[in-house]
Amino acid sequence: MANKAKKKKELKKKLLHKYRLVVLNEDTFEERYAIKLNRLNVFVITALSTIFLVGFTTLLIAYTPLREYIPGYSSTSLKKKATVLTYKADSLQQQLLINDRYYASIRKVLTGDVTDVEFNRDSIIEAAKNENIVDIFPNKEDSLLRAKAAKEDKYNLFDSETNSSNFVLFPPLSGTISEGYNLEEKHYAVDVVAPENTPVKSTADGTVIFSEWAVSTGYVVIVEHSNELISIYKHNGSVTKEQGDLVKAGEVIAMSGNTGELSTGPHLHFELWSKGYPINPTNFIDFQ
Repeated sequence: MANKAKKKKELKKKLLHKYRLVVLNEDTFEERYAIKLNRLNVFVITALSTIFLVGFTTLLIAYTPLREYIPGYSSTSLKKKATVLTYKADSLQQQLLINDRYYASIRKVLTGDVTDVEFNRDSIIEAAKNENIVDIFPNKEDSLLRAKAAKEDKYNLFDSETNSSNFVLFPPLSGTISEGYNLEEKHYAVDVVAPENTPVKSTADGTVIFSEWAVSTGYVVIVEHSNELISIYKHNGSVTKEQGDLVKAGEVIAMSGNTGELSTGPHLHFELWSKGYPINPTNFIDFQ
């Protein structure tokens, strides 16, 4: 016990033993500055300085942009940019899928790769009879709104929509039909014989969705119309419209010719597609 007490006393004496830190002028040895210290003070000051330095460094890293320069920390702005780019990449991927499907359908139209669909009239009528039809009776407010809208439309000088019954197709050109529409031979078009450089006209108002050269069919123009109708003009000698152009019915979109490996003479290969299915153009257009 005496030894322990003696050791504690010696330790305390060492910790509290005073030292003097003196700063002298090297030339004159004049005392410029002096500090009285002991080991305990040095230990406390060193510990507090270390804690302060660690805390200050932590705050500097956590709440200032300097953390971006330290490996392992990511920038907030970079995270935002990465998130935005991820959303854009996803949107572009979805748009590419939509475009791929669209071009695939156009490719089927160009190559004539179509599956024939037969509708059974009796089955359609029977299915319509079996449908659960629910009668919905309009309330008073709905009836008043309908009457007001009908009154406004009665004196409206402009039609808001084009009636499908008044939809008239313009003949792309006049001439003799050398080969007609034939489903069995998968000839979903009419071939109209015409001299080269005869103007080929759009059959209706629409937008040019394809205007390019194809090896087998030469210069091809595809126009998308209202009512889900598409018209196709093949074997042209040249085209006068580009993809994205708006055209009117009867407007010249190409000049007839004899281009493409499948062409056997100057003529126009004309197709009509409604809702993804080929239809006979002679049912709607007189080419004579």
